[in-house]
Amino acid sequence: MAFPIIGVLGALSGIIEKIIPDPQAAAETKLRLAELAAKGEGDELAANLQLALAQVGLNTAEAQGNWFQKGWRPFVGWTCGAAFAYNFVILPLLVFTATVLFGVEQKLMPPSLDLATMLPVLFGLLGLGGMRSFERSQGKA
Repeated sequence: MAFPIIGVLGALSGIIEKIIPDPQAAAETKLRLAELAAKGEGDELAANLQLALAQVGLNTAEAQGNWFQKGWRPFVGWTCGAAFAYNFVILPLLVFTATVLFGVEQKLMPPSLDLATMLPVLFGLLGLGGMRSFERSQGKA
């Protein structure tokens, strides 16, 4: 948000110098304009801070619930991890063992899971977990 305000202040600076010929009065007007812009940025930062604090409060309240309320994220993570392991470790070993060692036809094998809908959830959880770990390592959380 600072870059658009700086651009506007630069444009207004030239206009103020043309409208107000007295250099001291023009400087005072520019200073007042810069103060108003800084106050606007401060208000925006305060609003963002309030939003972040509300999210922290929500996360804290959610973490203090019973096992069912606070266990949904680990459940989703374990479910995605189990499906990932099934598709990429268990199923290939099962197919290899059944076809090579026991001669079972490929069409009788168990199906693979549809990962197109599950992987975005898994990567989202991993990304949020990684971001949280990074913030903790930087001492910000």
